[in-house]
Amino acid sequence: MSQRASQAKRLERADIEAIFQRSSFIRFMNLQVREVDHDASRLSVRMPLRPEYERGAAGSQQFHGGAIAALIDVVGDFAIGMLVGGGVPTMNLRVDYLRPAIGAYLDGTAVVRKTGRSAAVVDIDVFGPDGKLVAVGRGTYVPITG
Repeated sequence: MSQRASQAKRLERADIEAIFQRSSFIRFMNLQVREVDHDASRLSVRMPLRPEYERGAAGSQQFHGGAIAALIDVVGDFAIGMLVGGGVPTMNLRVDYLRPAIGAYLDGTAVVRKTGRSAAVVDIDVFGPDGKLVAVGRGTYVPITG
């Protein structure tokens, strides 16, 4: 972690939850913070299934790829954001879908791999309720709140 990131106000669970509630889009996602680990630069968040996220027929419980990508971006953003004191802009996002994501929720876990002055790289794993890896993402973010 850069010196600037280590000097910034770190976000705790309650801070992240409050920011989630202030954003209409993230509030709609109904995200639940599961783990905030500053020492490991790791954030874990759960996204419950909503009917609006279902791919195909209603009741399929299969998540649409767009909802998965949104989860990856938000979790990646706040993994670096928790270290620098707030939400940060996304520079680039890559998503690889590994298998259908089926079930009542998805868990996204992000780990900050590298933080520099102008960019931070974050890897994000998404797991289904059965614990199987359903998607992986890598995001590049500007590590400055705003």
